[in-house]
Amino acid sequence: MARLVTPDLWQLDNTRTRSISAENPTGAPGAGGRATTGTGANAARFLGVGWKISPSILVADGETATLADISGPGVLRHFWLTTDRTTLRAQTLRVYWDDAAEPAIEMPLGDFFCNGWDQLALVDSEMVVVNPAGGLNSYWPMPFRGHARITLENNSGHTVPVYYQVTYTEEDVPDAAGYLHTRWSRNNPLGSPAIHTIVDAVPGPGRYVGTYLAMQPNASGWWGEGEFKFYLDGDTDFPTICGTGTEDYFGGAWNFDIDGTFRQYSTPYLGLVQVIPPDQAYQPQQQFGMYRWHVRDPICFDSALRVTVQALGWQDPQTYLPLENADIATTAWWYQAVASG
Repeated sequence: MARLVTPDLWQLDNTRTRSISAENPTGAPGAGGRATTGTGANAARFLGVGWKISPSILVADGETATLADISGPGVLRHFWLTTDRTTLRAQTLRVYWDDAAEPAIEMPLGDFFCNGWDQLALVDSEMVVVNPAGGLNSYWPMPFRGHARITLENNSGHTVPVYYQVTYTEEDVPDAAGYLHTRWSRNNPLGSPAIHTIVDAVPGPGRYVGTYLAMQPNASGWWGEGEFKFYLDGDTDFPTICGTGTEDYFGGAWNFDIDGTFRQYSTPYLGLVQVIPPDQAYQPQQQFGMYRWHVRDPICFDSALRVTVQALGWQDPQTYLPLENADIATTAWWYQAVASG
């Protein structure tokens, strides 16, 4: 599968850059900044056309807005958005590739940007960046051949402002390039057995490239003994790839604990970006958010992929505790050969 993460910035070819926003809804050449009406019209009433007349859109409760509708071939390179940050799980992001009837990406807006809880988490990684005070950025490269469409549905109970910019390149897409897909899944409570399925029956060939986990253990003590398991191709009862614990999978160690305190971190490929409240440890209603990008270590599969994680805690006398009452939500990112739907 073609390498799509790091473009050859010095390579001069026939690639063209386009960008869609409320100031240029089509991304067409020379079409930016021409609005005469919009959310900034009153502020610009003494300045006229070209002075930030349409920097955003308003999306009513229950409404779905089309943010981008693009003819291919091309590659989405950067997606920036900000909105009412108290509604990140109440808005649904959908992305459709080519002629697929079903979206390849369909999930709460916040979880796509590693923000699964009600408080804003700042993220400093290669693929997702979240900056003060709610600037959401995705750098996942998303190739498409015929068509790309991005929509946002608001179910927050009130109208929200949406500022956005979708930057893409018009270019040929290699035959071996895969389409980016995600799957969001939540169990609350998890139930028995305390095993959460992240993805199941993903068709190959493909590459699994990322995981975000939002978890509330709902039990006192350490909650991260659970193993991540990747069942590749013909695997049935036992996986080809089996990790050693939840904090280990996200690049941490020893309960994320230094002197009785959970320590947050955000790096290019791994992070524990949310501990709520941050001044407590081992409390049942604490909330955690963490990510891992398999960019340098993609998990490649030929025909099928299934990924699970155990919700497993620790109790005395020195035994594991299945966390059947846990609230657990995950997002998986992967590239596959065909578009969904």
